[in-house]
Amino acid sequence: MTEPSVFDQFRPLLFTIAYEILGSAADAEDVLQDSYLRWRDIDEDEVEHPRAYLVQIVTRQALNQLRSARRRREDYVGNWLPEPIRTEHDASHDVLLAESVSMAMLLVLETLGPTERAVFVLSEVFGHSLVEIAEMIGKSDATVRQIAHRAREHVQARRKRFQPDAETNRAVIGRFLVAARTGEVQNLMDVLAPDVVQISDGGGRVIVAGRPVTGAAPVAKFIIGLAQNSMADMAVEFGSFNALPALLFRSDADGSLDTVLMIEIDGERITGLYAVRNPEKLQSADVLRPLDRPRGL
Repeated sequence: MTEPSVFDQFRPLLFTIAYEILGSAADAEDVLQDSYLRWRDIDEDEVEHPRAYLVQIVTRQALNQLRSARRRREDYVGNWLPEPIRTEHDASHDVLLAESVSMAMLLVLETLGPTERAVFVLSEVFGHSLVEIAEMIGKSDATVRQIAHRAREHVQARRKRFQPDAETNRAVIGRFLVAARTGEVQNLMDVLAPDVVQISDGGGRVIVAGRPVTGAAPVAKFIIGLAQNSMADMAVEFGSFNALPALLFRSDADGSLDTVLMIEIDGERITGLYAVRNPEKLQSADVLRPLDRPRGL
């Protein structure tokens, strides 16, 4: 294989790893670009296992990038949400992979330290042994074992149930849209879980709710207010982002993308609404992102 074909073969896997460590498609692409330049400069005949070698490069680059990004996020205006990525409509066929890129999981991962996050992602999602991970990140086996245990306990205490059901999801979202458009508060509350959370990310560039809205009644009133005012004249289309059903709101005037609303559903109730409006995070929202992880895990 030539250099580009080897790298391109593993690109979906490498992007998935970088994105799950970083929570940003733009940063993940920067990591892949830097990693490719490093790959291009080596003699590939000296690399016995290209995938393992590339995963190590990407992991180290992503960790460096994450430490820098963490400092920037401390100054972020308002709620911070991961950059949404467009995924295949059947992305949930691999439930573990789908859960790992969901908004709920990425927000849990955001509460881990950079090294804990990388260790968790590489071990729990991509199936690498702790010995392999220790070599990737330059730490001892014992240290990585402790980090993995701590990260696993942290995530398990906070992770939500993830059981995608495309047919049920479509019906629930249909009722959600009708209730929002007609202003029927009770009908909207009927499809919202009692502890539903709505989070909006505007990055200080557009007007959004400054803090999460929690509870069926407050969320219902908030959504109906948007549907009947600022979003009343917007075109709506369905999509799949981060392996979740999503609604895309576009300006009727020029078709520009205003909001990606990802909808988290448990059974027949909506448990989470994640609205990304920050224009910087929507620049590549229409790019389909193939995801991958090793088979048989």
